Amino acid sequence: MTTKHTGPFRTVSPLVLASGSPRRRELLADLGLEFEVCPSALPEPAPLPGEPSLDYVRRMAELKTHDVAALFPDRTVLGADTIVVLGGEIMGKPKDQADALAMLTRLSGMTHQVVTGFCAILPGGEAVTQSVCTDVDMRVSGEAELRSYIATGEPMDKAGAYAIQGVGTFLVTAIRGSYTNVVGLPVARVLETLASWGVIVPRQD
Repeated sequence: MTTKHTGPFRTVSPLVLASGSPRRRELLADLGLEFEVCPSALPEPAPLPGEPSLDYVRRMAELKTHDVAALFPDRTVLGADTIVVLGGEIMGKPKDQADALAMLTRLSGMTHQVVTGFCAILPGGEAVTQSVCTDVDMRVSGEAELRSYIATGEPMDKAGAYAIQGVGTFLVTAIRGSYTNVVGLPVARVLETLASWGVIVPRQD
């Protein structure tokens, strides 16, 4: 699948997004980038005992990106992984509605961190891995509100059981840091990386 869109930048060498996330596709497409989508099919292992969240999210991003880069040795490959962290504990995607309710109840009225790690690999194997962290403040939400939100289905494939860019925006009172990082990709940092390598340039036409 190749995505093409008019925007402020253009891709000047082939780019592959190693993610099936529609949110990441939209963020890159809004910049005007042309890219192919090829998600990694590797399972996501759990964090190692005592593994810091930053190390874990970078490891996941590298795992996915290297998996896809092996299929496209002549292209730049970009992969990412996003996690929610509360009190040092990594919160993944909910297993079921009860798990989603438990997650959202814990997040209610609290400040948590959303961490995205991304890895970019150039043809030839040169790679860079970075991570970006955003603080997110959540409003105090009642159980009825949370159950109603869960009934929309939106939380079920989201880390932390909510989507800031969707219906779940009502849960968030403030953020400190990159908004797009919470959506799933720290666009400014990714843009800097791809531009520094000459993979993308400002659109002149």
